[in-house]
Amino acid sequence: MMENTTDPQNISNTLQLQQANSKPANEPDHFLTIRLLMQGKEVGSIIGKRGDNIKAIREESGARINISDGTTPERIVTMVGTIETLSKAFGMICQKFEDDLKQTCTTIPPITLRLVVPASQCGSIIGKGGAKIKEIRETTGASVQVASEMLPTSTERAVTISGKLDSIESCFRQICQIMLEQSPPKGETIPYRPKMMISPVHAPIIFANGQAYQVQGQFAIPLPPNELNAFGPLTPLAPGVPVSAAAPLLPNGLPPNRPPLQTQREITIANDLIGCIIGRGGQKISEIRQASGANIKIADLDEGSQDRHVTISGTPEQIQLAEFLIHSRIASEIGGILITH
Repeated sequence: MMENTTDPQNISNTLQLQQANSKPANEPDHFLTIRLLMQGKEVGSIIGKRGDNIKAIREESGARINISDGTTPERIVTMVGTIETLSKAFGMICQKFEDDLKQTCTTIPPITLRLVVPASQCGSIIGKGGAKIKEIRETTGASVQVASEMLPTSTERAVTISGKLDSIESCFRQICQIMLEQSPPKGETIPYRPKMMISPVHAPIIFANGQAYQVQGQFAIPLPPNELNAFGPLTPLAPGVPVSAAAPLLPNGLPPNRPPLQTQREITIANDLIGCIIGRGGQKISEIRQASGANIKIADLDEGSQDRHVTISGTPEQIQLAEFLIHSRIASEIGGILITH
């Protein structure tokens, strides 16, 4: 059977393989490609409202930055440039994460980021007998961990660096220098691509409006009642409190002695992005309401404001899923991803 070379997914796969294994013909030898593995919330932070943050990082650093499809829980942030431009971009990303931490924590915890590195280059980061990685830790003060196993269906490993802002910036620069000296990676590199679907065994299940849903990537998939048996007995709510898999459930999926906790949350969304959430004829917002079971109200635009207030009401689980689906839509729209579903 002949492969469809016009299919967007096939083209995307081919491009990722080419980018991971070679440099474009017009790319200087001192240019380097760095891939960061992030959660959707982290990506949303560096993108910012209307894409202001990512635009500033690109312009001020001079690095080329692309973000992978927003339909997966994990995202790949690809940066291309010299060590100087990459370090500038990385520093701005770290600074944004530190600013976020300052808003939520009284004591600032270490900043942690994950690099995705070809396995053949990881050996150079570790060094003979671990000498190089020990040197990096001692000279920068950062924590560096190289995963012993490759990321699923790839020949890449996760390199986790953690520490204070100046420490991980220095650590990142040293790792970039090592990767540049060992570029291109030896052998064929199969890049890690985050999966759209979570394995059914590990995918979370939520109950909303009498229906069980399995959260898979950006979507909540209705789960037939007979398929719940595949997940085994329910986990006890607390030590010594047994839960029967056959226990009767209320319409919201909770045992009868656990009344649903109704609450609400208000989020703010830029007015020029509200359309991607509502969709044509209200289709998208209707899908989010149905999938999450939450009540979602979008307020009118206040005079002189560029933002819209969105109120999400329901159980904490319903609100969490609704907010996740909303932010996934926004991240995909800002990242320039064409959503066809």
